[in-house]
Amino acid sequence: MFDTLPKTYDAIKDWTWEQFVPYFEDLKARDLNAETADAFLRDWSHLQEAIGEILNRARIITTQNTADEAAEAHLRTLMQTLYQPAAQAENALNEKLLASGIQPDNFELPLKRMRAEVQLFREENLPLQIEEQKLGIEYGKVTGAQVVQWDGAEVTLVELMKSFQDPDRARRKAAFDLFAGRWLEDREKVNDIWKRVYPIRTQMAKNAGFDNYRDFRWMQFSRFDYAPADNDTFHRAIEQVVVPAAKRARERHRQALKLDVLRPYDIDSDSTGLPPLRPWKDIDDLAGKAESVFNHVDPELGAYYSTMRREGLLDLPNRKHKGPGAYCSSYPLTRRPFVFMNAVNTRGDIRTLLHEIGHAFHNFETMENLPYAHQRDYPIEFAEVASMAMELLAAPYLTHEFGGYYAPADAARDRIEHLDQILQFWPYMAMVDAFQLWAYDGTGRAADPAACDEKWLELKERFEPDIDYTGYDDYKATGWHRKQHIFRYPMYYVEYGLARLGSVQVWANALKDQAGAVKSYRQALALGGTGTLHELFGAAGAKFAFDADTLGDAVRLIESTITNLQNVN
Repeated sequence: MFDTLPKTYDAIKDWTWEQFVPYFEDLKARDLNAETADAFLRDWSHLQEAIGEILNRARIITTQNTADEAAEAHLRTLMQTLYQPAAQAENALNEKLLASGIQPDNFELPLKRMRAEVQLFREENLPLQIEEQKLGIEYGKVTGAQVVQWDGAEVTLVELMKSFQDPDRARRKAAFDLFAGRWLEDREKVNDIWKRVYPIRTQMAKNAGFDNYRDFRWMQFSRFDYAPADNDTFHRAIEQVVVPAAKRARERHRQALKLDVLRPYDIDSDSTGLPPLRPWKDIDDLAGKAESVFNHVDPELGAYYSTMRREGLLDLPNRKHKGPGAYCSSYPLTRRPFVFMNAVNTRGDIRTLLHEIGHAFHNFETMENLPYAHQRDYPIEFAEVASMAMELLAAPYLTHEFGGYYAPADAARDRIEHLDQILQFWPYMAMVDAFQLWAYDGTGRAADPAACDEKWLELKERFEPDIDYTGYDDYKATGWHRKQHIFRYPMYYVEYGLARLGSVQVWANALKDQAGAVKSYRQALALGGTGTLHELFGAAGAKFAFDADTLGDAVRLIESTITNLQNVN
């Protein structure tokens, strides 16, 4: 029967749930045993890929233009008429495979995730999930519409942030004041979204038999290899090892700028006093130079990227009504990744592109090497190693010598800024993660946005105590508003911190043997979701860790490298 299931998106894009029903019924009725398991899993994968691509493409369109009401309505319809019944049918197939007792080869971890999904599944949560996604779209619409007048033109806040790098402090302050003011104009709108989404999440956890959303989400993310107590350990290690290093970095920055104190509009300025680097001319230049960089990292990876450019799988420039941030999604039936970002000609755009293409490489490698969709469901903690390690593995090839973006001295400036940002990132990550652990602990205190403001201020004092926010009290308190993960991807953030530690270890290996580190990196990506976090990190040549000693090794490497780069003329 599955011979009649289309293999292209164009052939399936207008399908309704009713057209998928016979395929689910066929799988549910099959005799499942060791001999038939391979065909069962391959056909099931094909079904997942088809529905997944329809839903993913609909989601992507809503981020490409947050003002497109027709696209938003279409996604809402699909969530109700396709996603919801498909989720119920998927749960029935999960139960069927688990009940069979069959253990397909290289399927131990997928089965473990499947057991968790069955344990979590509640039909009454499906409409709540749809409502939660609607509120995530609403958050994107609010932030996507944020524009201001700057230099006589209307600009997005992402475009405005370029001026935070201006050598002229007065100009930086003027831009920052506009930025902060525009966010505060939406304070009540964002608070209202929070007040509506928070109880939905609490109710979903309650429906599934959990005392709090934190533990519900933990299982939903298949976090089998660590517990919330490990996050607390990681936060303390960051406080002990990284916060002092981040303060040293900011102190170097303050002294170089000859300032009495660092204000929030000073953080992104270049301590050299030179004009900001503008490393690409237009989007084609940004994308084209990246192709040369990736070809030097690894020719096969470069070929993956060339495919994405040729097939229009990159949406790179910033524009009004484009959703915030950057991401890599996938077209699972087409077997292709898709990358979305908001480039405005800053050096950060290059790292964002390297990062998201690292995710795309992960997607390619799993599609090439794993036959079943369930095996390709890799843990987020390692997905972020794929992206963050690529930022560092590509770094040697960013100069003009390799067809990249910089002269050697500018490459050193950029590298120093990148490494400084890694030091600044870990404390910020700890703030976001600690905020969410607090918010979803079951007490319900985070239902009040004022309590969230108070908690954010407490965390700022713990992890970023040396930045002077005098006069920006409301902006400082509402910092949690500006982290879209809190609103759209709850409890997803510690992954970045753990992965960053893994990526620095991959980089340390590359400093000794670049080709060997890239080879291990690719081998680890190809494992998809078939290994534990310890096994995946280990395959990439790293250690999955939360402790101060491992973190301390990473910090020492970063600081020593910065010192060496400062001597590059």
